[in-house]
Formats: sequence, C-alpha cells, structure tokens
Amino acid sequence: MSLHPESVRLAAKDSIPVLTGYVLLGMAYGIFMNTSGFPWYYPVIMAVVIYGGSLEFVAVSLLLSRFAPLQTFLLAFMIQARHLFYGLAMLEKYHGAGNRKFYLIYALTDETFAVAGSRVLPDNINKYDYYFTLSLLDHCYWITGAALGGIFGSFLPFDTTGLDFMMTAMFVVIFLDAWMREKSHLSSLIGFGASFLCLVLFGADGFIIPSMCVILCFLLVFRKTIAEKGGFE
Repeated sequence: MSLHPESVRLAAKDSIPVLTGYVLLGMAYGIFMNTSGFPWYYPVIMAVVIYGGSLEFVAVSLLLSRFAPLQTFLLAFMIQARHLFYGLAMLEKYHGAGNRKFYLIYALTDETFAVAGSRVLPDNINKYDYYFTLSLLDHCYWITGAALGGIFGSFLPFDTTGLDFMMTAMFVVIFLDAWMREKSHLSSLIGFGASFLCLVLFGADGFIIPSMCVILCFLLVFRKTIAEKGGFE
C-alpha cells in the first residue's frame, strides 16, 4: 500500500505530542505489569491486542483475580464506552476509507481522536493516508513504551508514582492548541462546561459517559450555529 508522502509527514508531525505521552505512559504500564509478576511480553501483547490504556491498567488486576468473564466484559464496556461517541463523531471523516476503516476504528483512542477530530487538513493532503498514518504511529508509540517498560522496568531505581499525569497534561496542551486555532469557542465551551457540570453531579468515577451524552446533545442543538461560525483557522 502506497501512502502519500506529504500526508505521512503531516501525520508524523501532528503525532509528536502523543509520542511523548504514549511512550512514557506505556513505560509506566510495562513497569506496572513487570512489578505485578508478568513477563516482558505480556504488556507488549496487550498493547497490540487491547490498545486501551485505562483498560490495560485495569486488566492487570483482572488477570490476577478469579475468572469472571461477564463481570470483565461489563467492566471493559463501561471503561471504553466513551469510544462509541468518538466513533459517531468520526463517521464522516472516515467514510470512504475502504479496508483501512477497520483499523482506523480499532485504533481510535482518546488522543488520536483529539488530534484527528480537530485537524483541518490542507487540500494537498490525502485524508485517509493521514488518518491511517496517525493511528498507526500512535499505536506503535504505545507498543514501544509498553515494551521498554516491560523489559527494563525491574532495573529502574526511582519511584514512578504519578507518571500517568502526563496524559492529563497532554490533553491540556491539545485543548489549548485547539482553542487558539478556533474561530469560535462555542464547541470548546460546551465540552468544558458539560464535563465540569457532570463531574460535580456524578463524581470523578462516573462523569465521562454522562458528559459525553450532554456534549452530544448540545452539539446537535447548536450544530448549525457552530457550522456558520466556522471551526478552525
């Protein structure tokens, strides 16, 4: 499969913030698996097959607990249910991607969605090559981090507590970048306001799905207004 060079270069450039977060957090995950008693290749396999950071961390305790397939399925669904909303938002962008669409759907993580969903592509860029390259690079970053953590985790002498905060910091950077490039801040304000309201009402452990529902409803209501004011510069 031949990829458009300009599309690949742009995707690689846009993936740099994800590179930093995924490699370091992936290493934290690999270290966590290592210190939990799993060999180095376990985090690598899980990074390839599951590819869901929060779920992979939870899966460590699931692997160490008793066999409970139904509870595991329900927990996994609750943790990853937000991706249903990501998929709905990317339907138009991924339409016409052919066989690559299956991988694009599988590899649509929080960070890939944040970058791809807010990126306005120039006319000389093949959007399908861009989305595919971005998704593949982000996936490779996560696998690389998990492998490094799994292999070298037992040799690290320092405390890695709090390492996962870098993902929060990365989302803040992506949000600020989108804010600076927006012509209208209505969609960002909707997202921030709905998330804050649901955080207050439902708490830190249960606000994600309600906030997604509220954001989706508001975006549908104000879709015409947002389209008229324009998206990004």
